[in-house]
Amino acid sequence: MVKAYLEPNEIVKLENAATNLHDRLLVRLLFHLGCRISEALALTVDDIDFVHDTVTIQHLKIRLNLSCPNCGARLSRSHKFCPTCSKGVEESIS
Repeated sequence: MVKAYLEPNEIVKLENAATNLHDRLLVRLLFHLGCRISEALALTVDDIDFVHDTVTIQHLKIRLNLSCPNCGARLSRSHKFCPTCSKGVEESIS
């Protein structure tokens, strides 16, 4: 039977194998918070409440249709105008 999780002692081994503080903290966050790597990497100091010992995780995995409704070109989340057809675009949640 193949297990789908890591034991706490395996997490300690991963932390100890990390060559820098950034990677060590990332391993610890992923293990203790149970978040996706993209969510952990998006954390800022403002997301951490040191008084109440809480961390707010913004869920980044949402379904967005990031294509131009006019010409179908792929867009990034920050595009306001399509670089292909030069028309204004809006994000549409699908």
